Amino acid sequence: MSTSKVTYLGNLRTENEHLKSGNKFITDAPTDNNGKGEAFSPTDTVATGLANCMITVMGIKARNMDVNMDGTTAMVTKTMAADPRRISKIEIILNFPSGIDAKSRKILENTGRTCPVFFSLHPDIEKVIEFNW
Repeated sequence: MSTSKVTYLGNLRTENEHLKSGNKFITDAPTDNNGKGEAFSPTDTVATGLANCMITVMGIKARNMDVNMDGTTAMVTKTMAADPRRISKIEIILNFPSGIDAKSRKILENTGRTCPVFFSLHPDIEKVIEFNW
């Protein structure tokens, strides 16, 4: 069974539908690649997907440890390279609520660094992860 449906809307824009839930979002080509930059670019979704995955698996682990991660944020910076055009670096700064003990922090950091998206990205993509407790 398919996961999603992507429809080209024209003008370098796609509509993306999650088939199980019906949730949708659009992407635009970035302004540095002939687009309007009015929405996430496809490479933005990849970089942001890493942060989504890290926070999700950390949230699962935190819940199992009775640790509250509510309010955790991630700031994502994507760097592109040329020839071929590709993501060269993803920087993520994770900011956590106060009150998480040192042992839980270590477990959560390891959990985040071993999420499926982290291991699915090409090893040449530099991943710079900062955990702010």
